[in-house]
Amino acid sequence: MSSRVIYPLQRSGNLLFLRASIRGLNGDSLRVRLLLDTGSSYTTLPFKVLEDLGYEPSIATRQISIMTAGGMSRAPVLPISAFDCLGKTFTNFSIVALDLPFNPLMSGLLGMDCLSQIGAVIDVQKAEILMRS
Repeated sequence: MSSRVIYPLQRSGNLLFLRASIRGLNGDSLRVRLLLDTGSSYTTLPFKVLEDLGYEPSIATRQISIMTAGGMSRAPVLPISAFDCLGKTFTNFSIVALDLPFNPLMSGLLGMDCLSQIGAVIDVQKAEILMRS
C-alpha cells in the first residue's frame, strides 16, 4: 500500500507556485519559482536561466512545436542533469527553453510532464499537492 505526501504550494490570487531546483552542467544548482500550469504539457524555463547553468538551448538536438499565447512556435528541449521538485529528484528530465512574458513572481512553468509522473492531485482550495510517495 503506497502512502501519500502533501506538498504545500504558494498562492498569489488564483495562481499557485512552488520552488524547485535545477542542477547545471557544472554542478551548480539554481532555485527557481515555478507557476503550476496544468494547461502546459511541458515544464519550461527561460533561455537565460538555462544558459546561466551551462546549458546551450541554441544547439539543442530536439525541438518541439508549442502553442503559446502568441501562436505556434518552435522551442528547444534540453535534458537537465537533475531537477529537484516536489520532494523528488528527476535525472535527465527534459525542460523546454521558452521565454515567457516577464513576471516577477515566477521563473517558469511546471507542466503536466512532471505532474503526471508523480501522480499529483492538486487541491486548489488548500493550495497543496497530494502525491504518492
